[in-house]
Amino acid sequence: MAADYKIVNIKELEDMAVKFGLSPNVEARFGRSATDAKQGGFSYQKLAADFRQPFGHRHEGQEEFYVVLGGSGRVTLDGETHDLKPWDVVRVAPTVARGFEAGPKGLEFLAFGAGEGGDAEMLESFWEDSSLR
Repeated sequence: MAADYKIVNIKELEDMAVKFGLSPNVEARFGRSATDAKQGGFSYQKLAADFRQPFGHRHEGQEEFYVVLGGSGRVTLDGETHDLKPWDVVRVAPTVARGFEAGPKGLEFLAFGAGEGGDAEMLESFWEDSSLR
């Protein structure tokens, strides 16, 4: 019988930022599929110095947690902007629109999602749309 666990090294997962044309300003590695997760997922993300994600996003049903590992930056949550530093943890309810921007030393964080996933709504005009800022 196969073991009901899986160990992966997140830095060895495919950098999806390359696939989506966001490299070299973004590194994004997603572990839901790689770990065969059923109820949640995670990602590692690293933003280059002074880089702002080109979009925001929100979910229909997935709550998320972000843990800042290094650097600094800001997160905008439904129009409110908050500074971030290492070891800050941000919990975001599913429908809250969110976007990240790095400080002068970049921003490195882990994101954890609770739920089945696959319900992300990408917000291409996040930074310009006053109803989301």
